[in-house]
Amino acid sequence: MQKIPSLKTCFDEIEETNGDDECRAWLDRVLDAKVELATFVAARRGGGRATEYVGFLKGSFNFSLRFKFSDGGPDAIIRFPKPGHTATALRDEKVANEVQVMEYLNQNTTIPIPRVHSWGLTSESPQQFGPFIIMDYVEGTLLSTVLKQPMKSDQEDMILDPSIDNAILNKVYHQLADYLLQLSQLSFTRIGAISKDGDTWSITKRPLTYNMNELATVAGYSDDLFPTSTFDRASDYLNSVAHEHLAHLWTQRNLADDPEIAQARFIARHRFVQLIPKYCIDDAGPFIPFCDDLRPSNMLVHPQTLQITAVLDFEFTNAMPAQFTYDPPWWLLLSGPEVWLDRGSIEEFRNCYEPRMEQFLRALELVEGMSVPGGEQLTKPRLSTRMRDSWRSGRFWFDYAARKSFELDAIYWAALHDGGTGIELLDDEARAELEPFIEKKKEQLMAYKEECTARFSQASR
Repeated sequence: MQKIPSLKTCFDEIEETNGDDECRAWLDRVLDAKVELATFVAARRGGGRATEYVGFLKGSFNFSLRFKFSDGGPDAIIRFPKPGHTATALRDEKVANEVQVMEYLNQNTTIPIPRVHSWGLTSESPQQFGPFIIMDYVEGTLLSTVLKQPMKSDQEDMILDPSIDNAILNKVYHQLADYLLQLSQLSFTRIGAISKDGDTWSITKRPLTYNMNELATVAGYSDDLFPTSTFDRASDYLNSVAHEHLAHLWTQRNLADDPEIAQARFIARHRFVQLIPKYCIDDAGPFIPFCDDLRPSNMLVHPQTLQITAVLDFEFTNAMPAQFTYDPPWWLLLSGPEVWLDRGSIEEFRNCYEPRMEQFLRALELVEGMSVPGGEQLTKPRLSTRMRDSWRSGRFWFDYAARKSFELDAIYWAALHDGGTGIELLDDEARAELEPFIEKKKEQLMAYKEECTARFSQASR
């Protein structure tokens, strides 16, 4: 049996540190401007004046300040994407897209979304802090907090509590299944960002994705390599994503510590391109609103009733190939499969995931048996059937790899590779590129390590 080298998630530490430094400096400026921001939020919100700064909320990509008001209305937050953690060139685009999606989903689903009072681009913000959204603060507990296994430290991976009461999980799954079913009934004729022209919702701009932001912030990936337009076919989009994965392979200098890892990553990414015809379905549409980050960590619940009170963070939501919606949710164990893949144990993931997937699909089947908003008829085959097919066929793994440049290689070798070394499956052009690629990664790694030594030894003085 072929031994596969460790292919753990790997970021460029220099890019990551630069981003953290940029973010820290920006956070200091924002916190120093609390009084100015309170006045700004009150003016944009309308109603009473701001009477109290309550505190801040910090997520992976965003930073929010919360204020109380004299009119007794709900507290409001102003939320900025964090520079360094959101690529500077993408921040305005990210916020503009998200506000449009929030309005669209408010109009077309019953998903609870916070009320937006105002929003603007960087040029409209105090001290050019960045694009912003001002919205109601919603009370609630993070759903992930209710569901997770107790953690000894923040360094541990967040995992679903294996001993959680099934009644709790069933109540949560029923609500989430309803949201996903509603989303599956919406469709567009192109792949891209959702926007409004007059009274018509359409797709006129490129898709801005979670993966694009990751590449731009922690891989040293150039913005000008990203797509610039919409897509009319799923296969065209998947080929564009495959190009992104291959460009990442050559760009990130520390992606391979040795020739064995370099070869494994090279094979995985070239094989991904070859697998597109096998796994691409519904090539001409429909294209369905899909949010990479729709997961319990971005949902609030009432701690006693477990009723979901808000779904947050619709950044990186686009009309996407329908097959992404037709996958069973990747977040059923709270963390994604890469946590288990980094340990080299896909079987452990499957053993933990499959019972929860069945439990979720039973909840979805119950929801499907009930009426759909507006009295519409469910499409055939049903979403639950499509999700079972995705898991059974392995398309779940292909689609997850499509959206995750940093996890693609481990996913390919654990779940998509079908025997042999993989070299024999490459075309002649790719085989001819392999040795020069390995040499290139050696040179890049040497230069990267020298830069790391200079950068971090200087920082430690």
